[in-house]
Amino acid sequence: MSLDLNNKSVLITGGTGSFGKEFTKTILNRWPDIGRLVIYSRDEQKQFQMAQEYPEKKYPMIRFFIGDVRDYKRLKRALNGIDFVIHAAAMKHVHIAEYNPDECIKTNIGGAENVIQASLETAVKKVVALSTDKACAPINLYGATKLTSDKLFIAANNIRGNKEINFSVVRYGNVMGSNGSVIPFFMKKRNEGVLPITDPNMTRFNISLKEGVDMVLHALEHAWGGELYVPKIPSYKITDVAEAIGPECKKEIVGIRPGEKVHEEMITSSDSFTTYDLGNYYVILPQHPAWKLDEFIKHFNAKKVNEGFNYNSGQNAEWLTVEEIRSLIKEHVNADFNA
Repeated sequence: MSLDLNNKSVLITGGTGSFGKEFTKTILNRWPDIGRLVIYSRDEQKQFQMAQEYPEKKYPMIRFFIGDVRDYKRLKRALNGIDFVIHAAAMKHVHIAEYNPDECIKTNIGGAENVIQASLETAVKKVVALSTDKACAPINLYGATKLTSDKLFIAANNIRGNKEINFSVVRYGNVMGSNGSVIPFFMKKRNEGVLPITDPNMTRFNISLKEGVDMVLHALEHAWGGELYVPKIPSYKITDVAEAIGPECKKEIVGIRPGEKVHEEMITSSDSFTTYDLGNYYVILPQHPAWKLDEFIKHFNAKKVNEGFNYNSGQNAEWLTVEEIRSLIKEHVNADFNA
């Protein structure tokens, strides 16, 4: 049965962020008769700006709800009557989390716990939480909090009792053009004639906002509960991104920032024992799923990966060229881009 959100109610935490805005646009295009779409976030200015794009007269189904995932009572009130929850709220800047660890923990771990408990206490049917490649073998606090969040959402399936609800997670790499990511940063810096490179060997996974949204909708439609989805996406070299954006710019090596990796990983070799290939995605399954593994394998035609398999941006089979990066920037970030 295909996913149908018409006449359903959906809430997205962190709904005024890059993902939330793309998700909102996609939902309204595909399901114009959605019952209610609640944009839950704590930034009133971003909510005000987004509300200008979606005036109430034209989009009566959209509700803007000021609230913080740290505030359980407020969150529970927002979830009243909601069918599906997308949890995108997070403190995500690595260096800011390193400097403000307690704030990062309150939002990324405490917030995750609140989403889970509030969903269990209301009539929510499905929860999909957004993760990050930095949650895989984390070396920074942001990654560690997101790994903890992932574990909380997956384990939540064990405490649902007889409630009709399941929780799943999607994990992906750097989103092209999202707030705070390297591409808009380089595009701003190229006017100065110098692009700062942290490490010339650095690589990252790349995914577009549209692909990220499609992946969340895939989990919303297909998840049985406890899955952690990982997309098959290309890598890029940071030096190729710099060349794509500012070929005439000086490339200055500035060193790795606190908590950064040279290469990102989304599946470790330790995960390989419970990882399956679903075609467009890999999925890391829970150690003790609430459903029968053989039925899952048969239903999704899932193929077990080899023991020791890992998925690393530096050892990827698919790479973006400089020209491909330019084309993607023009398509997904700035239509007027030229280099």
